[in-house]
Amino acid sequence: MPDKKQILNSLVAIAKQLGRAPSRAEFTSRSGISAFFVLRWFRSWSEAVRAAGLRPYTRNAKVEDRALLEDWGNTVRKNRGLLPRHIYRRKAKYNPCTLANRFGGWTSVPEAFRNFAKGKRKWADVVALLPGPQARVAVKKKERGRPDGGAVPRTPASKRQHAPLKDRPVCGNPSHFRGLGHEPVNEQGVVLLFGMLAKDLGYAIEAVQTGFPDCEALRQIAPGRWQRVRIEFEYESKSFYQHGHPLNGCDVIVCWRHNWEGCPKHIEVVELSSVISLWPAQETKSGPKNSAALSKTRL
Repeated sequence: MPDKKQILNSLVAIAKQLGRAPSRAEFTSRSGISAFFVLRWFRSWSEAVRAAGLRPYTRNAKVEDRALLEDWGNTVRKNRGLLPRHIYRRKAKYNPCTLANRFGGWTSVPEAFRNFAKGKRKWADVVALLPGPQARVAVKKKERGRPDGGAVPRTPASKRQHAPLKDRPVCGNPSHFRGLGHEPVNEQGVVLLFGMLAKDLGYAIEAVQTGFPDCEALRQIAPGRWQRVRIEFEYESKSFYQHGHPLNGCDVIVCWRHNWEGCPKHIEVVELSSVISLWPAQETKSGPKNSAALSKTRL
């Protein structure tokens, strides 16, 4: 485990290379020291940077909601419509995970923008490209609880959630994908789903283990050409960082949800929820017609 002096010396050395204090992601990728170990010696990343005699890199400052929504609106305007998350990541200034975390999910961003743009003429053309707000069903008081089989009001979402029972497992949302009855809710579900998809995505699994990394596989890089890769399974990609895994020991993170904003560029992330969303409904049993396109998609 790196000690305090080693961390500070690495910070200073990388700062000399960059001409400024490194961001947390830059430090971990260049030094090979996980941020997990930094936080064992310092209360925060900024404290570690200051202890090294450096000024924290301002790029890590929290971005205002206004800046996030303006960039989202400009991206929608430029592309004449909404973009899937994995494409937005390449087109926009900010990571889509930041918007999803800030506004309650990626699918909630259009409504957040609609509220932001209300009364602002400069955004009228963008609002026109958005899907209409969800229709609300009004229910008359006299129709509520009618015992004669009359109209039944919609139950508010908050009332549809029930207390969990302690003596049985919890399932994810219903899924109609091949033999998977429900979406994954943990890392084991991710492992199972990847096993179902590995061949379609151009992977041949060689070994699965309890230590790090979880899996070793061969990946097809060209007709007749394969290459070995190291894979770590996580339910959410940010768990890789939270678990303190070394950044130089993994090539691919396979997860259900990609929410690690500071994920180093040299680590590929395969977000399985996005992968299966690309499968045409009529082909869920046999796989997509163009599986190569999926295996090449960086999600």
